[in-house]
Amino acid sequence: MIKQSAHRLTMQSSLGALTLREEGGYLVALEWGESHYESKTTLLAEARRQLEAYFNGQRTAFDLPLAPLGTAFQQRVWRDMRGIAYGETVSYGALAAALSSGPRAVGMACARNPLPVIIPCHRVIGGNGALTGYSGAEGLATKRFLLRLEGAMSS
Repeated sequence: MIKQSAHRLTMQSSLGALTLREEGGYLVALEWGESHYESKTTLLAEARRQLEAYFNGQRTAFDLPLAPLGTAFQQRVWRDMRGIAYGETVSYGALAAALSSGPRAVGMACARNPLPVIIPCHRVIGGNGALTGYSGAEGLATKRFLLRLEGAMSS
């Protein structure tokens, strides 16, 4: 199989510049920062539209073809994270129990999530309600922002 080159599109958001990456008709990454190479596609334009609606409080779920690259376990964690409803949170321990795994392994899968925001790892929190980490720019401040945007956390 011939690998198609990645297409990228940078957008401005409430979190600053975000770059979306598409390969073979699937969204594969959302990265903080700007890309020096851009190639707009229909999928990238739709992903940008959905993210803009999300940041404007007009969208609570994403409907995009995703193909994040990761291990079988990471894929299971990311699939289950997509089931966490907008405005809700789940503890690392509860997610781990559902996967017959441990909280630390779930935390590592969250840290390696290539599609943050779209695959909502920000909705996974510590068992005592503590915010314990976030791989996106500005770390916990970004996680707090996203949870407040969704109404899952008060000011």
